[in-house]
Amino acid sequence: MKFGIHPGGRAGTTCSHPADPAAIRELVDRLAGGRPFVVREYVHHFGQPHRPDLAASLGAGHELDHLTMPDEWYAEAGRELDLVVSYLPAAPDLAGWLDYLDAVVDRYGHLVRFLQVTLEPNFPIPLIDGSSPGVLDALVHGLPHAARAVRRRGLDTEVGFSVAEPAEWLGGDDAFWEHLNSVPRNDFSAYVDYVGLGLYPDAFSPAAPRGTPGDVESLTEHALRHLRERSLPRAHITPDVPIHVAESGSPSGAPRDEEAQCRSLTDMIGAVLGLRGELNIAQYELFGLRDADSTTSEPVGSLGLVTDTYEPKPAFDLYRDLVQAAGS
Repeated sequence: MKFGIHPGGRAGTTCSHPADPAAIRELVDRLAGGRPFVVREYVHHFGQPHRPDLAASLGAGHELDHLTMPDEWYAEAGRELDLVVSYLPAAPDLAGWLDYLDAVVDRYGHLVRFLQVTLEPNFPIPLIDGSSPGVLDALVHGLPHAARAVRRRGLDTEVGFSVAEPAEWLGGDDAFWEHLNSVPRNDFSAYVDYVGLGLYPDAFSPAAPRGTPGDVESLTEHALRHLRERSLPRAHITPDVPIHVAESGSPSGAPRDEEAQCRSLTDMIGAVLGLRGELNIAQYELFGLRDADSTTSEPVGSLGLVTDTYEPKPAFDLYRDLVQAAGS
């Protein structure tokens, strides 16, 4: 099983400080410990007319020029780039989206090991792809388009998509899976190399006390089983297609604390490891390395393993030790 992390310090529009490449390099090296390690990054398609205010708020103005780190860093020391291509136009824009996917493959294909087409298209909240007009077409047509593009170029790249955690947390996503069910297997699911899951069981709503129904461990297991056993079969996606926990995390900000973050991550990762064989879970990635804003009580601000000034929290050593133990 592979482990990884998002190295940036932004969560949506929240970002208190610019990235420090030297600190990122040192901290990611410490986490990886010389083993293969996945690094997750994001680029965004905003469509036409361009949305400069939105792009600026997401720090997304120059993504086809560079990512968080220099290009060569993603190919060094066993690192593997997991690149998310997010679809955020104000109006349906399938033609522009397919062109953008081609541009991303042309620019970063030589670096990318995992290419995720759309970000949580089943999750209809602002700044997430599920809220974008035309997102179902963007997924159903975009993923096969991207898969054919990487194959034409002879790239060693797996292509997939991600969804948000269980449907009942979102008010239901049956329409999303019904749509995928209606698409012939040879037109979509035959191109899917993996399916990602955004997993935040206690980040945005409280979990039950440890050891009781509804705690972090049981919520994690429910999310993974719900995806594998109920949702994926509806989309004609078979058990041999691996699940990636593509984003995951627990905040340390008030009313919680750093020790609670450690307990949550321990239980979450333990549940994933316990199910990896049965449910074919191949990858686990944290969001993210650094807090977006350590001073805020908003959950997205304190998901990091280090503070927004790169001071390690207890969760940093915890994750490093888990990565080392699993790798050995």
